Amino acid sequence: MSWEGGVDLVACTQPGLAMPNVIVHLARLVHTPVGSAPSGMVFFQPDPSAPPAVIGFVSTNPTVGAYFGPKIFAGTPFEQAPVLAAKIEITSGSDFVGATIVVGHHTIRTRLSGLGQLEIVQRAPGGMTPFTQQGLEATAAKAQLWVNDVEIPIIVPPVGISGGPAAVSAPTGLYSR
Repeated sequence: MSWEGGVDLVACTQPGLAMPNVIVHLARLVHTPVGSAPSGMVFFQPDPSAPPAVIGFVSTNPTVGAYFGPKIFAGTPFEQAPVLAAKIEITSGSDFVGATIVVGHHTIRTRLSGLGQLEIVQRAPGGMTPFTQQGLEATAAKAQLWVNDVEIPIIVPPVGISGGPAAVSAPTGLYSR
């Protein structure tokens, strides 16, 4: 699987959480053996003691969305995540990237700014990522999150679920198993 125009954010909405309760990994275009479409993964659990408000693989094409669980995230807690129809928009400028996703009754928007230099990354499988990752990333100095037009204060951990920075512009890359 490969992608173009990736915007990745992993964050917590309160200090002291054992696991992040925000994951927004989206791309302008994801290429899979079953097709290409704007796609990604979203997890938003505003109350860590309650079920998530939004969780699933998101895509403008349900066939592409259904590829991720069994083919990319097999063997992880995300393997059985539902596939959700979504509208996805990626924006970018000289020093920022952002993603907007409309899924169900939720509009989730991110903005990552203060982007560092693009770096080539290569990560081995580990933790929540049972795949090898290669690509280009620029770490963001600042990350913002809005849900239904309300800005949500977030804490960005130093490491995200992929083993790299938790807030990055990922203009291109691939996952392989």
